[in-house]
Amino acid sequence: MQRLATLFFVLLLVSVVQLGVQAQEKAPDKAPAATSDAEQIKQTALDYIEGFYEADAARMERALHPELAKRIVRTDQRGRNSLGQMSALTLVNATRTHEKTPKDKQQKDVTVLDIFGNAASAKIVATDWIDYLHLAKWNGRWVIVNVLWETKPAPAATAK
Repeated sequence: MQRLATLFFVLLLVSVVQLGVQAQEKAPDKAPAATSDAEQIKQTALDYIEGFYEADAARMERALHPELAKRIVRTDQRGRNSLGQMSALTLVNATRTHEKTPKDKQQKDVTVLDIFGNAASAKIVATDWIDYLHLAKWNGRWVIVNVLWETKPAPAATAK
């Protein structure tokens, strides 16, 4: 009787191990999952900026909360300010139609500034602008909910 119980236990163990192996083999091919919140936030920021540079609308969309607000303060010729705004949909569509940025022209320096609970802030220094991101952990994923951005000044012309 003890042999039968041992055989049953071994068969059960082999079945469980085999199911685990099959589940791993059927898992979709993905990049290794980032483990810490800081790594996940950095990956979200990279999905956002690299998605834009590569004209990859799906990657951009993955990084954004559907109710994202991307804003910039603009100053007119009389010195009056206005707030320019883009929604998630506008940004995804702009990414889709954007011409790819050559790799050697892509600046994408990401700094995670702060994390507290389900809220975080990060900064991206891009080629022509700087983005300040507010992120939220939404249904287990870090997504961008707000972006405040500013363009970099044009490089000074060199005198000859």
